[in-house]
Parts: sequence; C-alpha cells; structure tokens
Amino acid sequence: MGKILKKIPFVDYVLITFGAAIMALGIGVFLVDAQVVPGGVSGLSMAIHYLSNNTIPVGIMMWLLNIPLYFWGVKELGKRFGARTFYGFTINSFFIDLFRGDVPGFSHIRLQDTDTVRDLFQHDFLFLILIGAVLLGVGLGIIFKFKGSTAGSDILAAILQKRFGIKPGQAIMMIDFFVISFAGVVIHYKHLSNSRPAMSLTLYAFFLLFVSSKLVDIILDGFDYARAAYIISDKYEEIARSIMNRLSRGATALKARGLYKNIERDVIMTVVTRKEIGELTDIIEEMDPDAFVIITDVHEVLGKGFRRRI
Repeated sequence: MGKILKKIPFVDYVLITFGAAIMALGIGVFLVDAQVVPGGVSGLSMAIHYLSNNTIPVGIMMWLLNIPLYFWGVKELGKRFGARTFYGFTINSFFIDLFRGDVPGFSHIRLQDTDTVRDLFQHDFLFLILIGAVLLGVGLGIIFKFKGSTAGSDILAAILQKRFGIKPGQAIMMIDFFVISFAGVVIHYKHLSNSRPAMSLTLYAFFLLFVSSKLVDIILDGFDYARAAYIISDKYEEIARSIMNRLSRGATALKARGLYKNIERDVIMTVVTRKEIGELTDIIEEMDPDAFVIITDVHEVLGKGFRRRI
C-alpha cells in the first residue's frame, strides 16, 4: 500500500503540505516572538522582521528571498529544484503568516498569543524552544521524505558544491552560522531581547539547530544517515552514468554471476545520502523498471561527499 501511495503525486503534495504546516507552527508560533532564530532563509527572514520593527511578515519575507534563489537553482542545476520545491517554500511561507495572523482576513488567528504559548514564554522558555525545534525538525523531515524542499540554504549549498566543490553539509553549516550570528547582532543592537541577553538567544538558536537537524535525520532514515544500493540490471551502464551525472555520486561495478541463468553480469553499487534515495529509485525506474534493487542502511561512510558520523 505504501509503495502505491508514493507513486501518486497528489498524495506527496498533501503530505508536503502537512509537513509545511507543522514546520510553520514551529517557526511562526514558537520561535519568532521568542527571537530564537533557525538557520537559512527562515532565520534571515526573522532577522529582517526584527530590523523592520516587526512590520514585515516573516512568511512573505521568506517567499521573497526564496524566489531569486529558486530561479538561480533552476538555472544552475536544472530541474532538480522543480515544482515541489516551489510549492514547498510557498505553502510553508503562507502557513507561517496564516498562523501568526498576518494574512489579510485572518488577523484573528494569532496562535502565538494563546495562553499556552504566552505561559511557556514567561515560565518555561527552554521547553518553548524545544517544542519549536521538534515541530521544525519533524515538519522538514516530512517534506524531505516526500521529495519536497523549502529551498533556501539547500539550493545555495548545491550551487556552492557545483561551482567551488564545497561539501553541502559544510556549506549549510556556514550559512546557518552566519544567519544565526547576524540575527544575534540585530537583536543586540536593536535592543529587542526583552529580559534575555542576545548572546543567550544565540546559544538557544544553535541548540535549536542541533535538535531540529537530528530530528530530520530520524524522520527520514531512523538513525541511519546514508543508504547503500545494489542494482542488478541489463542497463547497468546507463544507470551508472545517470547516478554519476544527476546525483554526482560515484558508482562501482562489481563482477557477479547469476546462478539461476548462469550469466556473468555487473552489479552496480552506490552510496547516497538520505535525501537522494528517492531520486535514485526514480532514476532506476526510469532506466529499467525491471531492475532488481537492494537498498540497505549505512551507519558510517568515510570518504569524499559524506560527513563523518558524530
């Protein structure tokens, strides 16, 4: 049943919408007024929101910042960032402003002003941030699970990898560090931090980033961060070329002999990240729907293109 559902694009979009709504709750309801900034475009949008004395809505700012990044990504990387990416960051931006009451006609919603959120803000700030981190990580994990994206630093990291060979993980880490630090400076010099020092809020932000990123990993692959695929197909050369060209991943041909037909053939072995497994299966199905594929969990990968597990 699960395999059938995954083949229906409408179901994917419904679940991307669900993930975007959860993510928007975390950002719009729990993090914006707490002034604890996640990385990427969402964090930069929050910093601009603070600079404008809260007059520019966070969601619309996210959407405006993502538009040029999206078209740049399409130009540099082709259709890798397609309709699902555009839909993902658009619906996420909409939900953030909707939940905060910044969408015209829905100003009465303002979930951030509910008694529960206000009470947590005043008496249990750490738990408030934890809830925001969990919602952010779970929502983003669901979006990734169904081949969506919220654009932002994902696109910039992919472009930096293509142009300068910077690993995506390192690029995203640098971007997030810059955004969080910039937001901390804005909060400090605008005197927006209420009773909490800007440095404390910045440390909360790095804690938020760690928790949410770990939850994304768990949602996508349990506690495994990569997958190894063994592909048996008569079209192994075409599949291997597509893996190398479209995923920028290496592939190894292993000599094997099928005992049933007693035929010598090559088996393709490749290792991909958690977010690339969906595209890998699409490549295989496109090239050879009858291919025999084994996908296994990988707990450690040492080599180019993969970060060391902590």
